[in-house]
Amino acid sequence: MFDLLVLATTNKNKIKEFKTIFTDFPVEIKSLSDFGPLPEAVEDGKTFDDNAYKKAHHYAKVLGIPCIADDSGLSVDALDGAPGVYSARYAGKHATDVENCQKLISEMTGKTNRGAHFTCVVSIATPSGPALTYEATCDGLITEEKRGDSGFGYDPVFYYPSLDKTFAELSLTEKNSVSHRGKVMKEIQSEIPKIMQWVKTRMMEELPEQPDHSEFEHNDWSQ
Repeated sequence: MFDLLVLATTNKNKIKEFKTIFTDFPVEIKSLSDFGPLPEAVEDGKTFDDNAYKKAHHYAKVLGIPCIADDSGLSVDALDGAPGVYSARYAGKHATDVENCQKLISEMTGKTNRGAHFTCVVSIATPSGPALTYEATCDGLITEEKRGDSGFGYDPVFYYPSLDKTFAELSLTEKNSVSHRGKVMKEIQSEIPKIMQWVKTRMMEELPEQPDHSEFEHNDWSQ
């Protein structure tokens, strides 16, 4: 139990990403895809931290196994932090990446402050509630039109000045070296032994006390 973590996702890319950073460690990684139907977590938090924790704790409690969950998104200065926690559904509940980008470009028309940042928060929670939180950001600027064909989400409109490219123009290696997700993954990977020791300690604390059977030790059950 103590060397098992569940990823609170069915996203194949995220599963591959997390499994990769745990490759050199004696930790078994499963995802929600390895279990039957489960009640969905309600992600109604006001911050990325809130939603990452809600998701991690929800599935940890349902499964009785420590869980990892993440939440990420884009915050734009001129839009008072929008789209923020609504990044995935900025243009509507079932909006595509293209639709979200187009809405953002439209909302930014005439704005001189183009500053923005991506945020990624990862929460590792145990069934009873305690959790570890990792967070990283990446600063950039919003372009006036889409550029590049790689990546996903808002990558085509997020310009990273140091490399003079949008995220959608970067190679995967370049992007992982500077992105919010890349930074979080590196930090987690560097602390995996500490994380697993923390998980083991928390789970041991959560184990129910062994029942006291001493009063039955001298009973003669043969009669």
